[in-house]
This record gives sequence, C-alpha cells and structure tokens, in this order.
Amino acid sequence: MIVLHVAEKNDAAKTISSILSRGSAQRREGRSRYNKIYSFQLELFGTTCTNHMTSVAGHMMNYEFVGEYRKWRSCDPVSLFTCPIEKVVMENMAPIKATLETESRKAHKLVIWTDCDREGENIGQEIISICTAVKPNLDVYRARFSEMTQQSVFRACASFVRLDFNLSEAVEARQELDFRIGCAFTRFQTLHLQRKFADVISSVVSYGACQFPTLGFVVERYKEVQQFVPEDFWRIKVTVRVDNGDTEFLWNRNRVFSQQACLILYSICLEKPTARVINVSSRPKSKWRPLALDTVQFEKLASRKLGLNAQRAMQIAESLYTKGIISYPRTETNKFPSSMNLGELVSKQGNHPDWGGFAARVTEWGVNPRQGNKSDEAHPPIHPTKCVPNLSGDDKKVYDFVTRHFLACCSRDARGTETTAEIDINGERFTAKGLVILERNYLDVYPYEGWNAKLLPQMEVGQEFQPKSIEMVDGQTTGPPLLTEADLIGLMERHGIGTDATHAEHIETIKTRNYVGLTSDKRFLPGQLGMGLVDGYDAMSFDIGLSKPDMRAQTERELTLITQGQKRREEVVNEMLLRYKEVFMKAVREVTRLDRKLAEYFGRRPPPDDPSGGGAGGE
Repeated sequence: MIVLHVAEKNDAAKTISSILSRGSAQRREGRSRYNKIYSFQLELFGTTCTNHMTSVAGHMMNYEFVGEYRKWRSCDPVSLFTCPIEKVVMENMAPIKATLETESRKAHKLVIWTDCDREGENIGQEIISICTAVKPNLDVYRARFSEMTQQSVFRACASFVRLDFNLSEAVEARQELDFRIGCAFTRFQTLHLQRKFADVISSVVSYGACQFPTLGFVVERYKEVQQFVPEDFWRIKVTVRVDNGDTEFLWNRNRVFSQQACLILYSICLEKPTARVINVSSRPKSKWRPLALDTVQFEKLASRKLGLNAQRAMQIAESLYTKGIISYPRTETNKFPSSMNLGELVSKQGNHPDWGGFAARVTEWGVNPRQGNKSDEAHPPIHPTKCVPNLSGDDKKVYDFVTRHFLACCSRDARGTETTAEIDINGERFTAKGLVILERNYLDVYPYEGWNAKLLPQMEVGQEFQPKSIEMVDGQTTGPPLLTEADLIGLMERHGIGTDATHAEHIETIKTRNYVGLTSDKRFLPGQLGMGLVDGYDAMSFDIGLSKPDMRAQTERELTLITQGQKRREEVVNEMLLRYKEVFMKAVREVTRLDRKLAEYFGRRPPPDDPSGGGAGGE
C-alpha cells in the first residue's frame, strides 16, 4: 500500500518524515524545487506501507473574478458583490500542484499533516481537491497534532481522523467575503480618489474589513491624544529619611485642582509639622507568575519585552515549531490539559546552562502551572518541546522567552511582605508602603518582570517624628499615549477583529499602505491619508461606521457559527454581503464627504462634486 502524506511546509515534511522513519527517509526531488519528497517504510493501517511525504507552501488557491470582472474599469464595482468568481491554483503554486497530482495517482491513501487550525483545515481541503481530481477514490485522513515531537507524531498516526469540513467552510466564507468586499471598496475608492487627487494619490487605496477597523483604533487614539486638555493640579509631598535613602508618603487626598485650596491645607501642615503614626499594618504580598502562554499574549509580550513586532515574532515561532523545538504557536488556549505530562517537559530543561538549576527546583517543588480559563480544544498553550542551548539571534530570543515563560508558569509566585504606614500631620493624612521580598521564585527565571523591595523606617503607632521635608508641588494631568503594537493587538482581540493568526497581518497592511507610521518609540501615528479615510467614512450617515469594529466582529461571530455547524457557509456569505453592499451604496452616494475630509488633510480646496453625486463604476 502506498500512502501520500502532505504537510503545510517543506520544513514540517522534513521533520515529520524524519520522526516517522527514525531518520532513514530518502529524499528526492518533486516538481517544485522548494518542496521535496521524503520516502520511507512504516506500518500504518495494519500493514507495512510505502510512504511518500511532501508539502505545500501554505494556501495554494485563491479567488478570482471571471471574464470582464477582472478588469478594474470594465464594470461598476458594486457588481463585484454578486458577479461570478472561481477558486484557482495560484500560478506560482503550479509546480506543487503537479507534484501532488503525480504522487496521488500512485497512492492508495492520503494523509493531511497541515497545521491543526482553521487555515490548516482549509489548506487540507485544497490539497484534497487537487489530489482527488486525478484520483477520485483516494481514501483521505487527517493527522491531529500540536507539536512535532516523536510522541505527538506517532500518537497522531495511531488516531487518524477525517478533515473537519466546518472549519474549512468558515475559511471559505471569510475568503469570499474579504475578496468581494475588499475588491469592491478598493476599486471604488482607488479609482475615485486617484481622479480627484491625482497629484497626491497614485497608488492603490486598499480597503479591508479588518484593515479599516484596525486603522480606526489608531485614529481614535490619536484624536484622544490631540483633544486631551491637561489640567493643573497641586499636592502635598512628605519625605521621610530612611537608612538607604528617602521614602515619600503620599497624600491621602491625592491631589486638588485648586491652588488656593492646596495652599490652605499646606499651611495647616506647616503650623504643626510633627508627624504622628496612626496606623502600621503588614500583610503577605504575592506577585503572580504568568499564565500559560497563548498566541495573543505571546504577540503582545514579544512586542513589549523582546522588541520584535508581532509578524516577525510569529515567523520565528512557526520556524521553531516546524523544527520540533516548540509547540504549535497559534493557540487560543491558556490552560494546560490535565493529560499533559508537564513534569517531563520541565525535566527536559534540566541540562540547560542558563535555567537548568531552576528547572530542577520546579521539579522539586512539584509542577503547578498557573492556569487561565480559555481553551480552543485544539492546541495546548505554547511551550518548549526540547532543550536547545545553541540557538542564536532572534531564534534564541524567542525560544528563551517561550521556555522561561513556561518554567515561570509552572513554578511558584514570588512572595513578600507589604507594610503600610499612615501618618497624620495636623489633620492631613499621608500613606507609604514598603515591601520586603522573601522568595523570588519565578522571578529567578523570568527577567521580563521586576519586583523591587522598598524599605520603610521602623514605626510604631503613636510615634512622633519630624519629616525630612513637607512640600507643596504642582503638576499636570497627562493624556493617553499613542498605541503600541501590543495595545493595538489587545484592542483587536477585545473587539473581535481578525484572529490570533491574522492580527500581525492586518497591522502590517496599514503600515505598508502608509495609512499609519511609527514614532521613534514605536507608537502608531496615523498619516494624512489614514486620517482622511477614517474621518471621511465616519462623516457618512452609516448606522455602523466602516472604521468601527462592529460589522467585522459580527462577521467573526458568524464564522464561528459555521465552525460549530450551526450555520451554512452560503447563508453567512449572503447575509454579510447584503449588509456590506448596503453600506457600499451609501458610500458611493455620499463620497463627497470623503473628498472634503481628505482635502482638509491634504491642505487644499475640496475637489468639485461629480454631477452624478458619486459614481462608482467604469471610471
């Protein structure tokens, strides 16, 4: 029996075939120079089989318009919501398609080894459609796995399943919606704005149902920053000398916005500047170890702590995954299943020169992960699968973070004692807190967080003393900062824009389109075009604005219903296309509002209105 196995990337095929063949797989060339074929003998399906493993390179197919609808100026963009489309193999994927066809003709069974998520399921469906077109009676199976380790791969071989059609259908729905909606709006606004602002706009002005709400978050925060008006405030600051420096006692009133009121209270303090201790209390204090790591948290922490943007961080994580070094990095799960042998994973790190000693401590304590409350029922949290001390560059940076985070999660919270002291100065009260760290625990392996001790002077209730200083100081309230990438990913997750697999892609799109830029401290700043697009569409009389997350969030909810088998793909596509088409028609009618806003940002007079009042098509 001949079995054809197909992975999502060549590196994955190489790793999996090496595991299944125990290093004896023979490599040969396929029709694609980048996608090899690995052959080996293995007992599967109750018999010794000849196995050939090859790979694709992600999605092989995409949607295209048919006939005249392919040309930008040959039709009204509104027709793109309903015109014929077809799904075809991309030109650069033709050699891979030829390999699949050749190998399928010889095979009796097909096993899909793509990533175990929605996209992987759909890529698997693409592979099946190509293979069964030349071998209709091919028996198809699906391997389910979360990491490329010997245990996980052989477990998958012992329990092949069928492809989850509902997951694939949700991707098909999303692809068709994004294709039709994106092309209609992109053609409309590009052709219109290039004609109205020919001296400013010459490139494509793209629209995406996730891209625009992502841009909207950036613009909204920028406006909050610009509109913020700082207020002057005043407060009383009390400084007390301690052995290792000074400690500030904070005013219980915090601050007041009247200089005269603060001056009166300050004068009262100076009349009798002796401080009297009225309360001293101590309590245990813990700094919690991190939760098990999901994709969104990984992207945010990689941006904040490692200085890597989300797209780059995920590229590295996926590379480490295909090499069998870490688990699958696209997961919504932040709690480990009880069936996982975490002790074995911790023990594997025992020989690492940087954290082997800490891993031994975790084993001695007993592995006790801090669990979240999310599970996608498909993949565990991101974790290391091997001890690899010889990486370098960004690979080392990401691997070290994943491993340190895993060990920290499985260890113990940091422990300390917090002391709170409250003093009274002629009726005004002030409070200070001190911290003594007793056990650093997870902090010994997790340098991405700090916890600093702070000493208070020894105090007893009723004790009186003279502060080092009592001052009246002024300040101003500060507005919100511009968004960082981590902030933006957090907003996208909260509002249901995109998925853990697409956040980085949407952020990269608004950067490459020059809708936004980055400040020197890597915060997002909208450009003139980005501001004009958001303000222009917001000025239209939509019930829900295109730059707001509501419509896309609704789409994501509908896609989830497809994965659960509660709605059919055609039903969701038709409903959402109808909603977006209504919005599109209104945008065409009110496009002069977009023109005026862009003219404002470009510093020029608004272009004359079209006699027809907009005109989407045939420009």
